[in-house]
Amino acid sequence: MNLDLWAPRFRSVLRIIVGLLVLMHGTQKFLGIPPRANAAPELFSLLGAAGTLEIVGGILMLIGLFTRPVGFVLSGFMAFAYFIAHAPRSIFPAVNGGDAAILYCFILLYFFFAGPGPWSLDAQRKR
Repeated sequence: MNLDLWAPRFRSVLRIIVGLLVLMHGTQKFLGIPPRANAAPELFSLLGAAGTLEIVGGILMLIGLFTRPVGFVLSGFMAFAYFIAHAPRSIFPAVNGGDAAILYCFILLYFFFAGPGPWSLDAQRKR
C-alpha cells in the first residue's frame, strides 16, 4: 500500500477536524454549546473577537474556503491567545494549559503552507 497516495486526503480530513474543533470553541463562547460556566461575551470585547474569529474561521476551515489566509490568521490568533492567556501563568505549556493553543497554532500554520487538500471548496474552485 502506498501511503503517499493518501496524504492529500488525510490533509483534508485533518483540516475538517481542526475546523470543527475551532468552530466548537466559538459556539461555546457565544451559544453555550457545549455548555460553559460563563455567559456569552460582549461582541466588542477580546473574548467576543476571539469567538467571532473561531466561528467564522472554523466554518471556513471546515469547508476549505480561503484555507491559506484563514490558516495564517487563525495561527496568529492562537499564538496571541497563548501569550495573553497562558504564558503569564508559567513558562511551561504543560503547566499553564497552553499546549493545545500551541498545537492549534502550528497545525493552522501548516495549512497556510500546505493548502487545504483535495476535499475542499478551494480545490473545487481551481478546477
